[in-house]
Amino acid sequence: MKKIKFNYRLIVFQDITNKKYFFSKSTLNTKYNIKIKNKIYPLYKMEISKYSHPFYTLNIKNKKKTGRIEKFNKKYKKYYKL
Repeated sequence: MKKIKFNYRLIVFQDITNKKYFFSKSTLNTKYNIKIKNKIYPLYKMEISKYSHPFYTLNIKNKKKTGRIEKFNKKYKKYYKL
């Protein structure tokens, strides 16, 4: 039987948009390294992370001011009498 060796190590994941980073263990192969507190870690650059995703940051651009019921009542107001 063949033994498969994984390079399971501590990696720095960095968000490109706001330059924040966090540590996690992974088997990813990385091209870059980063020096943090006089130690060199492998670096993986990400476009979206928990620091920049709209769901986690609550910066949802398409917030609707009126709900579904208000839109329905406004649209069909002329067809019914109160």
